[in-house]
Amino acid sequence: MRTTPDGSLLIPCRGMLFDCDGVLVDSEDSVVHAWSRWAQVHALLPESVLPMVHGRRTEDTVRQLIDPQDQSAALEYINRLELEDAVSVLPVAGAVRFVGGIPHGRWAVVTSGTTALARARLAAAGLPQPAVLVTADDVRAGKPDPEGYASASARLGLAPPTVVVVEDSGNGVEAARRAGVSTVIGVSVRALDTDADVVVRDLTCLRWEDGVGVRREGVLREWSALGRPGREHDGTYEEVADARRDDRRGEPA
Repeated sequence: MRTTPDGSLLIPCRGMLFDCDGVLVDSEDSVVHAWSRWAQVHALLPESVLPMVHGRRTEDTVRQLIDPQDQSAALEYINRLELEDAVSVLPVAGAVRFVGGIPHGRWAVVTSGTTALARARLAAAGLPQPAVLVTADDVRAGKPDPEGYASASARLGLAPPTVVVVEDSGNGVEAARRAGVSTVIGVSVRALDTDADVVVRDLTCLRWEDGVGVRREGVLREWSALGRPGREHDGTYEEVADARRDDRRGEPA
């Protein structure tokens, strides 16, 4: 990672691996709606279920919450609810432009969702389908297991240290590290709780130039070369997080 003459960061790489939800598509409202309905049908509190969902395979969450004899039906039901709600998702700011600038065959999506759900959400958000898509249907274990990111790198024909991962969850960042990826970009305030090398608000500050260019005005946090916290941007981490929460409270339902 180095600084360019205009003050941007430049992260050399040969390809990109993206998580889907929270990174390319904003599916938060859809996830809350579907999982809240599911929780209520199964006599569970949505506020207890929702924190368990992000960055995990659906089947892993269902397995943790539902008795073995009822898991198959419960999994089928939540998969149906999420697919029904997929049409409501939007692209994360900057995602369509940034992904559109990366050569085809140089980027992949690695998601904890099913193949059907990932393709439906990408289409609803107006994003292209990747040449390589690794989903919950393709792996034996979900994130933080490294299988998904290792598989995506191999299918692109790239070694893990030569790609950059873009993630927003702790499980996802850990999976990337365990797969041998050198650099992880975190997206949104949620990623401030991870050890991503750089955390950005959204993808508007990223550009592809045979590597990832990162304009510093969009950076929430970057690590120093020694692995310790570097600059904080636009206030402390806590102030940034509080501002983002206030923004979401003011959004229309």
